[in-house]
Amino acid sequence: MFALLQTFSWKELRYHPWRNAAAVVAVMLGVALAFSVHLINASALSEFSQAVRAVNGQPDLELRAVQGGFDEALYRQVANHPQVALASPVLELATYALGGKGERQALRIVGVDALVVAGIAPALMPVPASDAAVTDRFALFAPDTIFLNPAARQVFKADQLQLQSGLQWKSVTVAGSVSTGGGPLGVMDIAAAQDLFGKGGQLSRIDVRLKAGSDAASFAASLRLPPHITATAPGDAAERVSNLSRAYRVNLTVLALVALFTGAFLVFSVLSLSVAKRAQQFALLGVLGLTGRERLQLVLAESLLLGGVGSAAGIALGSALAALALRLLGGDLGGGYFAGVAPSLQWNGWAALVYGALGVAAAGVGGWWPARAAQQLPPAQTLKGLGLAAGTGSARWLSIVLIAASALLALAPPVFGIPLAAYLSVGALLVGGITALPWLIALLYGRLSPWVAHRLLPLLAVERARRVRESAAVAVSGVVASLSLAVALTVMVASFRDSVTHWLDVVLPADLYVRTGLGGPASDTAYFPPGFVETLARLPGVARVSALRTRQLLLDPGKPAVTLIARAIGDAATTLPLVGSPLPVPPGHAGIYVSEAMVDLYGARPGSVFLPLSQAFGAYTQENSAPPAPDSTSAANAPRPAAPAATPFFVAGVWRDYARQFGAIVMAQQDFERLTGDRRVNDVALWLNGDVGEAQVQQAIRRLAEQQPGAGALLELASVSQLRAISLRIFDRSFAVTYWLQAVAIAIGLFGVAASFSAQVLARRKEFGLLAHLGLTRRQILTVVAGEGAAWTAIGALAGLALGLAVSTILVHVVNPQSFHWTMDLMLPWLRLLALCAAVVIAGTLTAWLAGRAAAGKDAVLAVKEDW
Repeated sequence: MFALLQTFSWKELRYHPWRNAAAVVAVMLGVALAFSVHLINASALSEFSQAVRAVNGQPDLELRAVQGGFDEALYRQVANHPQVALASPVLELATYALGGKGERQALRIVGVDALVVAGIAPALMPVPASDAAVTDRFALFAPDTIFLNPAARQVFKADQLQLQSGLQWKSVTVAGSVSTGGGPLGVMDIAAAQDLFGKGGQLSRIDVRLKAGSDAASFAASLRLPPHITATAPGDAAERVSNLSRAYRVNLTVLALVALFTGAFLVFSVLSLSVAKRAQQFALLGVLGLTGRERLQLVLAESLLLGGVGSAAGIALGSALAALALRLLGGDLGGGYFAGVAPSLQWNGWAALVYGALGVAAAGVGGWWPARAAQQLPPAQTLKGLGLAAGTGSARWLSIVLIAASALLALAPPVFGIPLAAYLSVGALLVGGITALPWLIALLYGRLSPWVAHRLLPLLAVERARRVRESAAVAVSGVVASLSLAVALTVMVASFRDSVTHWLDVVLPADLYVRTGLGGPASDTAYFPPGFVETLARLPGVARVSALRTRQLLLDPGKPAVTLIARAIGDAATTLPLVGSPLPVPPGHAGIYVSEAMVDLYGARPGSVFLPLSQAFGAYTQENSAPPAPDSTSAANAPRPAAPAATPFFVAGVWRDYARQFGAIVMAQQDFERLTGDRRVNDVALWLNGDVGEAQVQQAIRRLAEQQPGAGALLELASVSQLRAISLRIFDRSFAVTYWLQAVAIAIGLFGVAASFSAQVLARRKEFGLLAHLGLTRRQILTVVAGEGAAWTAIGALAGLALGLAVSTILVHVVNPQSFHWTMDLMLPWLRLLALCAAVVIAGTLTAWLAGRAAAGKDAVLAVKEDW
């Protein structure tokens, strides 16, 4: 076998290098894309895990609030407990600082007690600058100093740093460093951080190390913690983020493997053409003693060789792509899971073997049918040039079973948050549809045959397609697979974009939007005081304003924080993009509206009382007992007594939220203020009356903010048209890769048609020669070949369109909700789909005509003489 590979197969590869290189490149791209996605995510997860362990340290127990902070009086109780060896108080905040170019950059602030933090989290221990004087050694306790980690030092190079607190810049001095990795982070003395951000008497968590022999469960029970504070073992946050990003990573990998899937069809096309051109050589080898099984093994070895070369090149290319992406883009692939993480490449040999094996397996699958064709060659017939053996046909029941299995798999629930059954459903549907092609061809062209019975050239084309339907099915299988994927991606993207457009219409009703934070985590440090909002409402040209307050809620330590949104609701059916109709709120309850993710992740179903939110609001009792923030401009900002924590929250409806994947809760602003006394605002929507231009209103808002020096630069102003345009531009850029994948899939499918037609016409040279002897001109023969191409690709386009619509239904209604916990409406862009199908039929017809030109020349006429 090895000798045949060295001589027989190597000569074929040497004489047709570009054709075989195309198959190698297809496998290489699929392996490279999938392997690079794996490396980027694995490297980001590893770096994130190390950073989290450095920041959190190694306590035995963590006491955390469900939201915000809790009274530091609990720290005294914990530190004096007889089972506690060490307790470290921590205050965590997210804010913004001025970067080197004067732009705002996100910065995480951690306030610690330097006297105890080294015992639990030594990476957070402040280290004064090496050139600091002896008198500066106590800078770690100073109220205006900060210590930056390496990532923050790269962004903020100055020795003075401006931190945002409300609508003010607070100046601090960079006095040294901390060794912890991860994204930009600054460490301050906990008392200094409390004073700077108006968090006096508040903590975010307490890290506890117990004495030897102490039991964590009994210790937590003895504390009698209030319901809004949880005591948990220090869970690995990287594992939590890994679980959250798993669906995103799997979807990216599946999308990358589309290239490998289509690459298998390219290997199939290349080897089909190769087997057809070498049919007489294989027949001669058979006469000389090479069995059919050995011929099958020889062609399979050729396909595995192509797959091996492509996989090796793909592993190398994927490693290079991953290293480049990590250097230029960091570890964030667009999902927002690893923002700010800049990991180094961590190469994994076992992963390389797995993805390399996938490439080899894909090439082997693509080479199986040509290998079977080589095995089934009748040597005597083939030596006489009478063509390849006819296919035996596929069992119709196999297609029915696969399509039925696809329907059942689509109804299955996700596995660990991943729609594995849905992916299997798509695969079974595609294979079932492709295996049904012979039956579809016989059905349609059997009905069409009487209509062309008296037209010679159409009759020849239709009868050929009908009577050799197995060959026709093989020829168009690549087109069906690639077109169905292209149709599915087109419908999914169009449906998603249409749903996002309608969603923006509902969530952006105002004319102008003002905010002072770039993201939800900084909602407690980047805010408007209520007096500022009241003044906005009195500006000339402003008809009315609507304020919005956001908070982060950690309802489950094993899941990410959800977003609480307090805003004016009014008629929820018109102010929120509801799924279904709102329910009336029972007396004595506070109504809330949850996003679809809350239903899937927390079971917050309409008509039920959501108990975890009642526990979360208990945190406000301690948090709002603190004095108002130093930058408060109105006595109205003073906290009010909190309502009892047992306030029942009634789920009055479910709404679509395409901005927050892990859950959001909307409640009426008056309920939020009544229960918490918190009147701070993060976003303001303004409706204009038209008396004053929008530009003048924006200038007036900035002048109002500049009453506090530098506050004007803290405002983000945008009109509704700007926000819509930005949102849709980000959406289009995010899905631009799908259009490239569609083009690649269609190109590979058409290459498969060209290779299949080339194989067919090479095996039919005597048939074309006989037609020429019977009086058909070269042009008429080419017309017949082109007609066959049109007939075959028309069937392929019809089947691809039908399968694509079915696959898109699974993607829209199963894969998307199971992966990202939001739904969308199915929208069919018929003009685009019909144009796509028409382009495939035209391209297939032209491809068949080009493939038939060589077969309709002098060689075809002379080939008839071979049997004389």
